[in-house]
Amino acid sequence: MSDTVWSYRDTTWSQDSDLIGYDVEATDGSIGKIDEASNEAAGQWLVVDTGFWIFGKKRLVPAGAVTGIDHDGKTVMVNLTKDQIKSAPDYAKDDWNDDSRGRHTDYYTPYSSR
Repeated sequence: MSDTVWSYRDTTWSQDSDLIGYDVEATDGSIGKIDEASNEAAGQWLVVDTGFWIFGKKRLVPAGAVTGIDHDGKTVMVNLTKDQIKSAPDYAKDDWNDDSRGRHTDYYTPYSSR
């Protein structure tokens, strides 16, 4: 499994910044706002609250999918479509463990190298 999926492409993107509340832009439009963020080494990710778009589900997006952050505009851009995020494994904070991380790694690894 690839650890690059869990790391920002540019380490300065998350330094000294709280990304909670930022809008998230997929390649085909807005998908929601960041509800949680982790900056752990080799375990950086965002939890996106999709609101009504996919019936209020929260989706975990690993930092490797982030292609840019506009701190002035409070927007995070990802290299995923809305459907790719919608099709991602479910995320439940209480069930986050090595198995669920592995499912997310397997799902998102093909998108982390773009």
